[in-house]
Amino acid sequence: MSRSSKYPEQFRKDAVELVRSSDRPLRQVARDLGVNHETLRNWVKIAERGQAKPSDAASAASEDELRALRKRVAELELEKEILRKAAAYFAKEMGR
Repeated sequence: MSRSSKYPEQFRKDAVELVRSSDRPLRQVARDLGVNHETLRNWVKIAERGQAKPSDAASAASEDELRALRKRVAELELEKEILRKAAAYFAKEMGR
């Protein structure tokens, strides 16, 4: 959310989860939490949009991170193979 809220993000997430998991009406959950029902309804709508389709920026960032991690794994596997061969070579030399 770009604008600040008087409610912490974790509180908003917990409130949305409570609405989803409870069989109580949204208005009652909002009343119990001391939140305006329209505010809570907006949080639920925002959360549903967030789950339906991740933002393009977040998706691109995830793909970039995945690409970087795969590259790092390939580098580490190559290093491991080099070290394995070196260890075998030196084990043979020491065995003479």
